[in-house]
Amino acid sequence: MAFTLEERLQLGIHGLLPPCFISQDVQLLRVLKNYDMKRDDLDRYVFLMGLQDRNEKLFYRVLTTDIERFMPIIYTPTVGLACQQYGLIFRRPRGLFITIHDRGHIASLLQNWPEKGVKAVCVTDGERILGLGDLGCYGMGIPVGKLALYTACGGMPPQQCLPVMLDVGTDNEVLLQDPLYIGLRHRRVRGQAYDDLLDEFMKAVADRFGMDCLIQFEDFANINAFRLLSKYRNTYCTFNDDIQGTAAVAVAGLLAALRITKCKMCDHTIVFQGAGEAAMGIADLIVMAMEKEGLAQEEALKKIWMVDSKGLIVKGRDHLTHEKERFAHEHPQMKKLEDVVRELKPTAIIGVAAVAGAFTEQIIRDMASFNERPIIFALSNPTSKAECTAEQCYTLTEGRGIFASGSPFDPVTLPDGRTFYPGQGNNAYIFPSVGLGITACTVRHITEEVFLTAAEALAQLVTEKDLAEGRLYPPLSSIREVSLNLAVTIMEYAYEHNLATLRPEPTDKAAYVRSLSYSTDYDEFVVDSYRWPQDSMTVQTCKL
Repeated sequence: MAFTLEERLQLGIHGLLPPCFISQDVQLLRVLKNYDMKRDDLDRYVFLMGLQDRNEKLFYRVLTTDIERFMPIIYTPTVGLACQQYGLIFRRPRGLFITIHDRGHIASLLQNWPEKGVKAVCVTDGERILGLGDLGCYGMGIPVGKLALYTACGGMPPQQCLPVMLDVGTDNEVLLQDPLYIGLRHRRVRGQAYDDLLDEFMKAVADRFGMDCLIQFEDFANINAFRLLSKYRNTYCTFNDDIQGTAAVAVAGLLAALRITKCKMCDHTIVFQGAGEAAMGIADLIVMAMEKEGLAQEEALKKIWMVDSKGLIVKGRDHLTHEKERFAHEHPQMKKLEDVVRELKPTAIIGVAAVAGAFTEQIIRDMASFNERPIIFALSNPTSKAECTAEQCYTLTEGRGIFASGSPFDPVTLPDGRTFYPGQGNNAYIFPSVGLGITACTVRHITEEVFLTAAEALAQLVTEKDLAEGRLYPPLSSIREVSLNLAVTIMEYAYEHNLATLRPEPTDKAAYVRSLSYSTDYDEFVVDSYRWPQDSMTVQTCKL
């Protein structure tokens, strides 16, 4: 009902709408009142996705009015539940579904996508959705949610974003028996056929949208994530958010924590609970940060220990992957995380294995006993998979713990009256700004240094007031400005290191990035109408 009378007349819709003209502000009020009537977070997710289908500009207006309120609904943790229930809540398809049976025809499928100016693609095969495992085609909720944040947080126009599901089947027996399942009903196809599908997809995207189209890999299993990143990173404009995005946001939190502990990164000993994509990505970026401080890589590696499902990763242990071997040290084998922490006395523990409650009361008390300010990062998503809660960390360390989590936690007030606001190590601080910065100056290949640059820039935006309140990241309410600042920093780095291909180089990069930002204001649909001089419009006639 925001159409003016003139627009209704010209579009032929007058009489099809109530005789009322309202502003977007009134529409926003109606949405918020309806939102408040929903019973639970899944209902709220379905409501917001329905709004996105009906009125995209109003959807993003809603998100940007209070991103801190709505992000937990369209992203973690609610998006995890939404993916699990995707068949039940399915209303309308979003994104592009490409299957293993479409090999040889992917270019044709991409031609079916109506938008030609796509600058960012987010792709998943659904095998490792958050900490929930193989959700097959239900995993499409992740690329859809990620790209919504490209717009809400980074300002990238939604028509430039394409979510993609590569459906190669699922090994989830429950889904294969689910009558509401929307994907292929067979086991996952692996091996050469899988690799051929990925090769064809990457080439088809580059052919259709250009070599500078960003391709973000999301929620691939460990067996594929590392090798695909290694395979494509020097050929296409691509990154893996689970490896590199998570690394950047975690290292940003550690860099902010250094201002509390008053020491350097290389002074820390870090134990990871988990040795998958996130752990390896974070560890590699920590090593880079330590090297930047002057520590040799060999010595930096010795500062990092990892515990997987079989225990402490040590030299001589059977069946270690190439990635794990880098962080295997000389030490007797140990099975339990509690024993590892007590033995190694780390200054920081980072949980990324989606093992709920892995940071037990004993572990947290031990960390507090041999550290004045223990660093405890429970980064697993969704909330149900967190290694510990914010309340447990702050209570058991008597407020001395430096805490960050992957999903949001409420503020914690201790018996002495102090209130802490837990820092959420949310990838949304990183991937929208990386996407915005990379596409703004058309970078062709994304280096690891880009993510360290983003981490350093993010840490610098944390104020002393934030640190005093327990925050290791800027408030989510400021994430639009944070993304802009990080995008500009990434652009500056790209031009300084000859990674950017956009010419001429923008002199005012902040103004240039702002000029690219999506506006939630409605477009005008009134046809440009005017008249010529009367004598020039005289109708010529003749006698027959």
